[in-house]
Amino acid sequence: MTENSQHAFRRRFTNAALILISILGLTDDVSAQQWPDKPVKLLVPFAAGGNIDVTGRLMAARLSQTLGQQMVVENRVGGGGIIAMEAIQRAAPDGYTLLWASTNVMAIVPATNKVKYDPIKDYAPISELGSSPQVLVVNASVPAKTVAEFVAYAKAQPEPLAYAGGGGPGSASNLIMALFLHRAEFKMTSVSYRGTAPALTDVIGGQIPVTFVPISEALAQATNPKIRLLAVSSEKRSKRVPDLPAISETYPGYNAVSWTGMLAPAGTPKPVIDRLAGEMANAAKDPKFIEQLQSNGIDPAVEGPEKFGAFIAKEIPNWAKAVEIAGVKVQ
Repeated sequence: MTENSQHAFRRRFTNAALILISILGLTDDVSAQQWPDKPVKLLVPFAAGGNIDVTGRLMAARLSQTLGQQMVVENRVGGGGIIAMEAIQRAAPDGYTLLWASTNVMAIVPATNKVKYDPIKDYAPISELGSSPQVLVVNASVPAKTVAEFVAYAKAQPEPLAYAGGGGPGSASNLIMALFLHRAEFKMTSVSYRGTAPALTDVIGGQIPVTFVPISEALAQATNPKIRLLAVSSEKRSKRVPDLPAISETYPGYNAVSWTGMLAPAGTPKPVIDRLAGEMANAAKDPKFIEQLQSNGIDPAVEGPEKFGAFIAKEIPNWAKAVEIAGVKVQ
């Protein structure tokens, strides 16, 4: 083959390759423009009835209206959320199988378990929906009305106080307390409970002096004279209870919240991601939808794929640090 014929061959090959790439790209664009033309599945990694499930269903119901196709919620439980995460990891990146993600499956579980999924590389962020702080709650017998007074009281005890770790060592409640103790530089003894509800019940009953519980559970007991709400774990005060201070007002920089949001399998077309993110942003402007979120303890924070991805990347090392501080062993 002469030099000219080789050059001509390379040129024809390059042109053919460019045409093929254009065709494939056009196919993706057309597919994304037609999306969705059938029901969309939203996997929730936890059982029905919990706060994550409730907010996922609220979002799914809203998107079913605005997308023109039913968004079907499927509770894929098991392995602390690992089963659902791996299912999304294997799913086709076509926009028809999505994940309702949370702090737990994206940041805590990868720090406490040897998982097969990469929370950054294997998923495409769509948007955070919002965050939910926890509340530092003490029994009314504890003579403290502020965070500073509680810390002073705890440090003055001859033996470390006990606290209720709702959900066990690797739970958000327990890790939020571990971060608080680390920041305030004192120690308490963890007593594990199977969930935050029984932990709060024992704080109310006086069997244990203090715990962290989700804001929705704390506010349900806000008028109970047997307990006192001291502060929220978020960086800023919750819009739902603006009179309740944030721990960061005493310990600047402290911020530990649970959050929820939507992700897709990595490689999902950008137009699909952008369409979903836009619809979620529109929902967050609806006063009725905002009221529904806040009634479930969620402070809305819908900011799109790029900011959600950056937020997740920041959260992963933060919770890994909490796991280390709490001394949770990797399973």
